[in-house]
Amino acid sequence: MIKSYADYQRYLEADRIALGVNSRWAWLFDEIFQFQRLLRKVEFLTNCEKNSFRRRLAVYRFRKLSIKLGFSIPINVFGPGLAILHYGTIVVNSGARIGSNCRIHTGVNIGAQLGRGNEVPRIGHNCYIAPGAKIFGAIEIGDNTAVGANAVVNKSFPEGNATIGGIPAKVISQKSTKGLFVHGDSRF
Repeated sequence: MIKSYADYQRYLEADRIALGVNSRWAWLFDEIFQFQRLLRKVEFLTNCEKNSFRRRLAVYRFRKLSIKLGFSIPINVFGPGLAILHYGTIVVNSGARIGSNCRIHTGVNIGAQLGRGNEVPRIGHNCYIAPGAKIFGAIEIGDNTAVGANAVVNKSFPEGNATIGGIPAKVISQKSTKGLFVHGDSRF
């Protein structure tokens, strides 16, 4: 969670590296990077400047861009190094917690199980979530885990360092996400 301006800068830099944005001015043309910058700005302003006009303006712009891109991603859910790879529907419950260096594709749903509103997933660091994955319930997914395309994850995999997939999900390989993508936050 962003608690200071230094944290805000660190999150922005980690997200930029994770997305592979090399140019300082790329945010002018890349709407996904614009979204991620606004996400981090709203997190910073909400956590550090609760009643500012800048916060209200940033929240308005954030919501407008969220609708345009099809993202329903609340603040203070993802750690640094987030990489959203495509436009399209991504739905995340506000109670979910996802660690650093998460790489997420379109069609992903991370949420509560029906009838259990506050039982939401906790996902570790360095995780890859493939297109169409559904992750729900009071479950834990360990560090360095890849979730396969169209997987339905409704039970915990706390050990991590594996690839999970299928309906319902099960470990399909001991291959982890190490070396699979660039980590924006090198601490993990």
